[in-house]
Amino acid sequence: MKSMFTIEQLQQKISDEINKVDLVKEPANLYQPIKYTLDAGGKRIRPALVLAACNIFSKDIENAIPVALAFEVFHNFTLLHDDIMDNSPKRRNKETVHVKWNENIAILSGDAMMIKAYGFLNDLTANLLKEIFPVFNKTALEVCEGQQYDMDFETTENVSEKDYLKMIKLKTSVLIAASLKAGAISGGANEKDADLLYDFGLNIGLAFQLQDDLLDVYADTNVFGKQTGNDIITGKKTFLLINAMERADDETLKELKNLISDQKIDKQEKVAKVTSIYNSLGIKELTENKISQLHNKAINSLNSLSVENGKKEVLLSFADLIMKRKK
Repeated sequence: MKSMFTIEQLQQKISDEINKVDLVKEPANLYQPIKYTLDAGGKRIRPALVLAACNIFSKDIENAIPVALAFEVFHNFTLLHDDIMDNSPKRRNKETVHVKWNENIAILSGDAMMIKAYGFLNDLTANLLKEIFPVFNKTALEVCEGQQYDMDFETTENVSEKDYLKMIKLKTSVLIAASLKAGAISGGANEKDADLLYDFGLNIGLAFQLQDDLLDVYADTNVFGKQTGNDIITGKKTFLLINAMERADDETLKELKNLISDQKIDKQEKVAKVTSIYNSLGIKELTENKISQLHNKAINSLNSLSVENGKKEVLLSFADLIMKRKK
């Protein structure tokens, strides 16, 4: 049996396991959207991290398969409902479920996915279930809290950096952190090591989201694969916009607010002018520094694990990819 797997191998393992899940059931309008969503793929990052964390402490990753499936199906359930709330027409270059079917079907299929996610945990031994269920359940509720904060921010004029980091921690980071912790528990890790991996995931998750914010403005469009500046066009409160508003003088702040709220201005002109303000305030460098700080905190947690360094390489490589990604 292979002792250490790469992230890519674990992603393929998860895809293979998802293909084994029987979703050809009636009523078709409940189960077809679930199959459609899971077949769309995605990066399978969270379930791969479950298995990677397990693999640090155990050669046998089979115990962690139900946990990995639970996290992947739960994550996809949240995307199904998020797409309704955001009125998103596309997900992974395919029509979203609420567009392809309708909103009521998307809501109900999402509900069924959440129930299915919990069902996978039922395959765990009693001892593992007792340890992992509280982690999973707490995280599931926190993700809902994060989504609510995100929606609240749409109508909140002043959002602080602290508020924003709390929101993305709940909406994005805790699921990555919990995936790692639950995987570590599945592999027999002690409480300290499991918590260190949780902290690693929390900080990498924050760095990942801030990279998203940064790439939306500054990515090379040829590499990014889509037009940059969508967050500016939609007036989304990102780490960049929040910090620009906090650092701008009165005149620049007024100009920035007018640009963000102007629905008639040419979109590319809006992006160019707001980006120019970001540049004048050093927002790109400030964001890059914050990402670097979070990355360093994550690496410190990983380095503190009570295992030989060779077993940390997969997660170190994953953290490095977060820092270097261009899309």
